[in-house]
Amino acid sequence: MTTATDTLLDGTHTVLTPEYVEFRFTLAGLYSRMLAWLVDAIIVLVVSLSIMMGLSVALMAFPGFGSALGIVVYFLVDWGYAIALETVWSGRTVGKRLFSLRVIQESGVRIGFYHAALRNLARPVDRLPLFYLVGGVAALVSGSQQRLGDMLAGTIVVRERRLKVPSALGTTGEEGLLADPLFVSRVKRLSTEEREVVLSAALRREELRLEARLRLFSTLGARLQDALAMEKPAHLSDEKWTLLVATALLPPKKGARAAAPRARTLA
Repeated sequence: MTTATDTLLDGTHTVLTPEYVEFRFTLAGLYSRMLAWLVDAIIVLVVSLSIMMGLSVALMAFPGFGSALGIVVYFLVDWGYAIALETVWSGRTVGKRLFSLRVIQESGVRIGFYHAALRNLARPVDRLPLFYLVGGVAALVSGSQQRLGDMLAGTIVVRERRLKVPSALGTTGEEGLLADPLFVSRVKRLSTEEREVVLSAALRREELRLEARLRLFSTLGARLQDALAMEKPAHLSDEKWTLLVATALLPPKKGARAAAPRARTLA
């Protein structure tokens, strides 16, 4: 979990949801981002050299062309590596994962290909005149430590928080409903964004004030009934209903017993 010292050193980014609930993200500092970049730069260099060595035999007769092609290969690998991994790996590269960093949108949700492409295609400008001087200065004067590519794409780099799954998620008292194949199958069909919202709310609910917590789970409870096309059992609160969905998203425990009661399907 993020300590007060980390927050002080790296800064925070606050996202206000439509339900007026605040979520805070710890921004990654320039030092950790530079270390992550060094790891990625080494990987890109090794891959580029490997490709050039594979083409060396064909390029021996054209040394001038080989040098130009080497530069092109390096930039293609550099861009392709970052764009592909950040798109597929939810805002992470090998370096970012090693240092527990992640790129997200300013709204707090995961990035897609569009955001990854924009922020990485702007790297040549951020690198000017060398060693990311332009990008570093931009990050220092930016309130959210964004280099030019991040400003263009509307993204920020944050530290990942290691949140433990609360024991309450595994002991909802509704094991029968969790064993209902209809309920579980519909939960599994939730979109990636819906899953992230549910799990984030379940993991961070203790951080919220009571009024904001009630408002958030009231909204989530209603949305989940629509998304699942199922009515919430009358004896469950909106928060318990959301926690039940979050529990169904987690890997099943060994030795879980199967039961049969079902939630009512909406007409």
